[in-house]
Amino acid sequence: MPNFKIFKPYGMLSQFVYNQKRRRNKRLLGELGNFPDGTMSVGRLDQDSEGLLFLTTDGKFSHKITSTGIEKEYWVQVDGVAKQDQVNQLSKGLEISIYGKPYQTKSCSVRLLDPPEQLPKRAKDIRNEDDHGKTSWLSITITEGKYRQVRKMTAKVGLPTLRLVRYRIGEETIEDMQAEEVRVI
Repeated sequence: MPNFKIFKPYGMLSQFVYNQKRRRNKRLLGELGNFPDGTMSVGRLDQDSEGLLFLTTDGKFSHKITSTGIEKEYWVQVDGVAKQDQVNQLSKGLEISIYGKPYQTKSCSVRLLDPPEQLPKRAKDIRNEDDHGKTSWLSITITEGKYRQVRKMTAKVGLPTLRLVRYRIGEETIEDMQAEEVRVI
């Protein structure tokens, strides 16, 4: 069976079936194509996040991606002008809360990014800089993936996340892909 990579759009859930009654009006991954029975997402991106997501029927492939320290690179638009000391704090790792318990993130690669021209426009507009102040873009590469980890990390250093796009997992990227696009890998 093939594995797939998709560009999950903003507003879509990283699942194939509804788990809760209150989310019945949300879009699901199955809308993006006719996938084999038993297809599942490898990891997740929350509803407000977008970018690279793998789909598979192969449990070994899923385990390799989620449990073996493979790099995941996120392009993150944050509120405010990021300063080098904030980048350094993020890089060294910091304490965040995961499900109400303290969690120390691992050191990671963080760098300032120019606004990425190649990303498609998001379905819901990001606020207007003229009205709300400047924003910055960061590339954050981690090997773990805790619940809302990147959003919690940027907030901890005073840079709340406005847009979160997973650009890369291992060697696979969303380069030259459009939102909702599916490719066999």
